[in-house]
Amino acid sequence: MKILQIVPSISLVYGGPSQMVLGFSAALAAKGVEVTVLTTDSNGDFGQPPLDVPLNQPVMQDGYQIRYFRCFPFRRYKFSFDLLRWLYWHAHEFDLAHIHALFSPVSTAAAALARWRCLPYILRPLGTLDPADLQKKKQLKRLYTTLFERANLAGAAAIHFTSQQEAKISERFGVTTKDLIIPLGVSLPPEPTGEVLSLPPFPRVLFMSRIEPKKGLDILLPALEILLTEKVEFHFILAGSNPQDYEYETKIKERIKASPLARCTTITGFVSGELKASLLRQADVFVLPSYYENFGIAVAEAMAAGIPVIISERVYIWQEVQEAEAGWVGKAEIQTLASLLREALQNPAERKRRGLNAREYALKYYNWDAIATRALEAYQQILANKTK
Repeated sequence: MKILQIVPSISLVYGGPSQMVLGFSAALAAKGVEVTVLTTDSNGDFGQPPLDVPLNQPVMQDGYQIRYFRCFPFRRYKFSFDLLRWLYWHAHEFDLAHIHALFSPVSTAAAALARWRCLPYILRPLGTLDPADLQKKKQLKRLYTTLFERANLAGAAAIHFTSQQEAKISERFGVTTKDLIIPLGVSLPPEPTGEVLSLPPFPRVLFMSRIEPKKGLDILLPALEILLTEKVEFHFILAGSNPQDYEYETKIKERIKASPLARCTTITGFVSGELKASLLRQADVFVLPSYYENFGIAVAEAMAAGIPVIISERVYIWQEVQEAEAGWVGKAEIQTLASLLREALQNPAERKRRGLNAREYALKYYNWDAIATRALEAYQQILANKTK
């Protein structure tokens, strides 16, 4: 079986939803699937240099192939004529395309081109069909949907959602398409070779995600300040960045510096590799009070590392977390979050128990082998239906 994975970018700066394509492709390759990833050299939207990668030629990695294409003429929108030209000429060589992202010009065009070339495709919306997300640039998205995405959704063999809740709340624009529910996978963090970052010996609260409004930092920071007034001891780690919205990232950092939180907060910026592994090893609780999150790859990573999580009920794997007793779940509001944090920080034995539950659940349900098996079964079914 020959599968295309098409994604606007796999740069680290765009976070877990894009990066997961790499782990996914490696897991499929381990099962004998011939995987080719088509992507661009985009590495951020505001003047960052493109990825330093070979262009328009195969790069072998972990048993699969990546082809990078230059962003042109719209670097800001991760668009590439070269990628689409390659897809046009080579689509007939593949059995199916798995396209990651909606409302992204190169993914939109790839879906339309796949239909034209009679290549079955699956769409993964990355949360963009969430009604809350559709409110951003609402009029533009409505027009874009009318012109392009409704036809792409209607023509898809399936829509890949990463949780039952994401499928339940997603807008379909009147289109009926098969749902494919497959969560994202995570890998165990590597053992750090040393203590890359030394932190104070208080219970450590880790936020590790993109710094953007939907992540609920406007809830988290006041909740932590409440705990300070109650003399609850903790150390807060803010790990993340936002290369697409420096203004908001700066606003959050300035907010912390002007707050009593400044004396018990470490701000790391974007983390990966050894530093990320070190933070996961040292954290006592992970927190993500998002206003909406179709899956929450950072939550799953924390769980795999054995860290109990505190999340809002708008992180759409909240039911799994709650049923597994892998952490604490509550409404996306300040007092509720403060209460959950208080309970977690003052009960080390319960933190340990829920952390063990989190790791057990993640290793069972978010491991790449299990996810690749489910995806491969879905691919086979789609292709079998095509031949009928």
